[in-house]
Amino acid sequence: MNMKFFLAYIPTAMPAIILLIVMGLLCFFKVFKGSRRSPLTRELLRGPGESLRTKIENLNMDIDSYLAILFVAPIMFFSTYLSQIYFGVAKENNLTMGIYIFAAFVFMGFCLLKLWGLLKERANYQLGLDCEIAVGQELNQLMLQGCRIFHDFPAEESKEKFNIDHIVVSHKGIFSVETKGRAKPVGKEMVLYDGQTLKFPKWTESKPIEQAKRNAKWLSKWLTSAIGENVSVKPVLALPGWYVDPKGSSGDVFVFNPKKPQLLIDVLGKDFLSETVVDRISYQLEQKCRDVEPIAFKK
Repeated sequence: MNMKFFLAYIPTAMPAIILLIVMGLLCFFKVFKGSRRSPLTRELLRGPGESLRTKIENLNMDIDSYLAILFVAPIMFFSTYLSQIYFGVAKENNLTMGIYIFAAFVFMGFCLLKLWGLLKERANYQLGLDCEIAVGQELNQLMLQGCRIFHDFPAEESKEKFNIDHIVVSHKGIFSVETKGRAKPVGKEMVLYDGQTLKFPKWTESKPIEQAKRNAKWLSKWLTSAIGENVSVKPVLALPGWYVDPKGSSGDVFVFNPKKPQLLIDVLGKDFLSETVVDRISYQLEQKCRDVEPIAFKK
């Protein structure tokens, strides 16, 4: 009877057995790679949207897991039911079948709800990543004019971690650029900026303005402490794909479409930083941004 009981639950235990086999294969592959090493001798610089890219990769793993469970769950419940009937662990009747069907639907419904939430979250991150890459590529053109560009700068305040999307270092000033990706209604491309709020065709926002100011203030404080000299940072908000109408007031935050990155230098570039100061600032920023481990031999 005990042997029949264990045999009846073999279908339920199969996923665990397969998982152990896969883990063994991965361990063997790790040992195989142990005799080699990466030709790269230091970590890489962060690219545009590096944090979002990592979040999307983690979400993809979760989504794949739930998809696999949704495919396996009906077979697992049905085969477990048949095994218990065959080995006499359970009796074949409508009640037993109903319990298994109900349990299968509840389990799959829970997985579907989780999958829906993950898909929506991934879609938002993907839009943000696309926009950060687009803004980063436009800002990188400023390097032809001697500017230095850093992306996805990791920051922390009061144990709260966040990132500054882009930092532009030039002889005419330091710019903290926050990127916001917003999907556009069909035929609507203008956003009005009155210095305090962003008025999109169907909604209004002010939090991106406040976030850009906070990031610039934090970066100014951090750089001042890092190089021992007062550093002013100008807050910038980039809205890729939108036409920005300033309504005669620019406010504390410069809001623009990054198709013309030269506007940062032409409109906001009023300071003059020596080559020495630019080098010192760039060095501090690079130390924080060079933390991406090459993936070929990633630990």
